[in-house]
Amino acid sequence: MKIRQLRNATILLCLGAHRLLVDPMLSAAGAMPGFKIFGGGKRPNPLVPLPACADEALATVTGVIVSHEHPDHFDRAALRWARERALPVWTNDVDAPSLARKGLDVRALRDGALGLAIETIPSRHGRGALGWCMGPVCGYFVAHPDEPSVYLTGDSVLTDRVLEAIARLRPDVVVAPAGAANFGLGGDILFSVDELLELARAAPGEVVFNHLEALDHCPTTRAGLRARVAAAGLDGRAHIPDDGEELAFTRTNEARREHHPRAGAARPGLQKWLTAPFAGT
Repeated sequence: MKIRQLRNATILLCLGAHRLLVDPMLSAAGAMPGFKIFGGGKRPNPLVPLPACADEALATVTGVIVSHEHPDHFDRAALRWARERALPVWTNDVDAPSLARKGLDVRALRDGALGLAIETIPSRHGRGALGWCMGPVCGYFVAHPDEPSVYLTGDSVLTDRVLEAIARLRPDVVVAPAGAANFGLGGDILFSVDELLELARAAPGEVVFNHLEALDHCPTTRAGLRARVAAAGLDGRAHIPDDGEELAFTRTNEARREHHPRAGAARPGLQKWLTAPFAGT
């Protein structure tokens, strides 16, 4: 299995014959509004361009995976790109109807899709009222019969459900957003640095931290996070790739647990319909 970090949460996940573009944000630097609301620091997003290798990587894509319909995970540029190439867009039952209305070839990312073992794992994009307003979100456990398994947490804070999924599924690799995003009020809407360290300790294998240095409301830096990871003695298992960097992973010797998928994402709520229009038109 290979993971190429492109920008923010956008990665190219290579599993067997699949080249899956996860949570694509393809806009040019500065083409989107800032997300920071309170406390200053608002700047146009994305803060940085796509890396030089992006065009070459995008040319190999066989399908798109969307964890949730927020513009930093599926923006207008990505929507147009996927639609023009008639690529299958794999997503959960909550986001599928909205994305299908935008002219995409939408498919349900359920167990057995793509010939893979898959489970949708609901997550929580913040806490309290703000977390509710961010809408239903989820991550995915994906296991190829001949490759390492991976748990893409999606945008989340650390919850019992995330930790339970790691303990039960024992993924070889966990990919988690590390920007500690916040709007300046209402608390973090992504894992804090302390939560990232707890997640890394809980993971049985390796972890990849991304969603860094690309958006105005994500204050955590790679340098700062690397220092904390090293101080915690986790730098041997925790990877913090630069944009454009590719990581390769091999299957561990540990026997994989038998996978019995559990219930998937929550039903769409009012907040879903409030946020959906922001992910392209």
